Amino acid sequence: MRHLTLLNRSVLCLLVTLFFLLHVVGKIEIPLLDKIEHSVYDLRLQLTMPNTLDPRIVIIDIDEISLANEGRWPWSRDKLSYLVDILFDYYQISVLGFDIVFAEPDTSSGIGLLEKLEQNQLSNNEQFKQVAQQLIPALDFDQLFADSLKDRAVVLSYYFNNKESNPNSSLPLAADNTSHYPQLRLVTETGFGANLNSLQKAAIYGGYFNNSRVDSDGSYRRLPLISNFNGNIYETLSLAIYRRLLDQPPLELNFEQGYGEAARLESINIESLSIPVDQHAIALVPYRGKQGSFSYISASDVLNGKVDPEQLTNKIVLFGTTAAGLLDLRTTPVQKVYPGVEVHANMLSGMLDDNFKSKPSYMLGAEFFELLLIALIVIFLYPRLTSVSSLIVFSLLIAAMFWLNITLWQQHNIDNFLATPLILLFLLFSIQLYFGYFLETKKKNQLGKIFGQYIPAELVADMSQSEHDYSLKGESKQMTVLFSDVRGFTSISEDRNPEELCELINEILTPITHVIHHHQGTIDKYIGDAVMAFWGAPLEDNNHAYHAVTAALQFAPVLDTINHAFQQKKWPHIDIGIGINTGAMNVGNMGSEFRMAYTVMGDAVNLGSRLEGLTKEYGVRIIVSESTKKAAPEFSYLELDRVRVKGKDKPVSIYQPLCLTDELSSADKQMLTDFDTALALYLQRQWSEAEAILHTLKLTHPDKFIFTLYLSRIDEYKQTPPTADWDGVFTHLTK
Repeated sequence: MRHLTLLNRSVLCLLVTLFFLLHVVGKIEIPLLDKIEHSVYDLRLQLTMPNTLDPRIVIIDIDEISLANEGRWPWSRDKLSYLVDILFDYYQISVLGFDIVFAEPDTSSGIGLLEKLEQNQLSNNEQFKQVAQQLIPALDFDQLFADSLKDRAVVLSYYFNNKESNPNSSLPLAADNTSHYPQLRLVTETGFGANLNSLQKAAIYGGYFNNSRVDSDGSYRRLPLISNFNGNIYETLSLAIYRRLLDQPPLELNFEQGYGEAARLESINIESLSIPVDQHAIALVPYRGKQGSFSYISASDVLNGKVDPEQLTNKIVLFGTTAAGLLDLRTTPVQKVYPGVEVHANMLSGMLDDNFKSKPSYMLGAEFFELLLIALIVIFLYPRLTSVSSLIVFSLLIAAMFWLNITLWQQHNIDNFLATPLILLFLLFSIQLYFGYFLETKKKNQLGKIFGQYIPAELVADMSQSEHDYSLKGESKQMTVLFSDVRGFTSISEDRNPEELCELINEILTPITHVIHHHQGTIDKYIGDAVMAFWGAPLEDNNHAYHAVTAALQFAPVLDTINHAFQQKKWPHIDIGIGINTGAMNVGNMGSEFRMAYTVMGDAVNLGSRLEGLTKEYGVRIIVSESTKKAAPEFSYLELDRVRVKGKDKPVSIYQPLCLTDELSSADKQMLTDFDTALALYLQRQWSEAEAILHTLKLTHPDKFIFTLYLSRIDEYKQTPPTADWDGVFTHLTK
């Protein structure tokens, strides 16, 4: 038996490890692992980034102050022309990169109107035409801006997309051609949004600012440095600025032989700089810190000459925006709201420092081996260790993984996964504990003593044969609770002697308990004439809501049998109200040192009790919550109301289960459709239309009190209309 247990745990450990290995090599995807790895990467980056100010790069910011002083964006191009002139001629900056696209002509000068008048209404006025020809050059703001860009170290920006390109715009000079690198596998783009032809022709150089490889959580952790468009290689904005700073040295792509036959791209080299990238030319962004790792200067201050020249002389300048309304804010590992222009500044700073983290291609094999080694240690070593020794080994393995990961990151600039091996170790360790303790040492024969008073004997026997662990220990889980109460029991019991009353109670509760047990329910307690039961513990029941509603519907024939017997004894006719709710509950052995009970607690339990109390208000036997309806979609339900019960602020929708959907009659289908229509009209305050449908329903279904209830409400609302903020929710002030 022990050998069989060892085999089972080894096979399970291997299966779990295989699952993780397939994820690492990209054969399957485990989104949760990726999400956790991203979180670990972000935390590691935040703990180790320098958090220093880079004085070499300055951001000219279109901030809220600039918009207030200079007017809303876009500004006229003559103003931007002046900005370029003052930056180069007065402040003597080294290079200027625009993180903004100028895709549309500037018509703010009125040049279009002047040309129109010259060609039409005033075409015969020679004096006007002479004046117009003198004014047009000064009013051609786009040309003024283009002239300011010529022969200067300026880099414009653009973006790639999947739309048709504007014929009036053009891309900058390509960095290279993909035909020179047949083994290259770059991100391929299909369209672009770029600057006006005249502007791009004047500036010559440019770089794209968008990121088509944002991680699944929307965070900017990595960026494609070069991309393929129509067979040409184009560079990102930061790379274009860096090359412009060095007077356009060529790109050198470094390939290394991978595990397969094809060589893989490993780095992009520019003179002495080597930027590590993956096979798609994607690099990790080397963040220096949170927003503010670079000096920000308001564009308005530059235009008005308020900036000390020392702040800009010989600086690399990026022109961008932090104004929220201009929508250039990004999610990054270091800050949830981060200016997009500063992402490019971080990339540029990393190039200047030759400081990039990377994940070389050989790390795939290293990570694969790491997972396999963890599995082998756990499978072959753990079963031979005592519990204390296994805990020590477990702790040492965790410490070793942390040390290795931080060492690779800090000293070798290598990004190695951490969450994946840790989670695998925890899973394998848990499997060993499970088999070693729960399956080998726990005595299943104790279940009968523990749960025999709550669930039927046949279920206790099934639990004893199961491999699952059952305990009285408290836990929180999704369950379904049922409250049942005999209506008018106080008046029924007044004329009964104690002996007859006990007999009456027993004849009611016994068959009801049989129904609950038959449908896998657990009796919580009897409270006089009331029964409280729940589904989902101790037996694991994925269909707990379905079983609870089925049991409640089965109470009807049981009540018929009970009432027939009571009629023979000349006892009063009885009926019951049932409330059912599904949700998170705390379940376990609770009480005091004098008395314990296996029970459930929580808001979801309280709501179930409140729903039982509402049954008499709506004239129905069973009321379930919207969470139960959602968890048991096999049934057809009549929507009763949206209510706010006593002690609760959040409203809930309540329903009456009718039967399994497959058993619903055509008449009831029509009734549900008509009542849904009436409810919709009621909520829209179309009282007369709703009233007409309800009157018809009342005639065809005289046994449904709910139609009378809504007719009564409509009469009241016609006389006293609800307030403007009325949302249809009915508040019950009593239990």
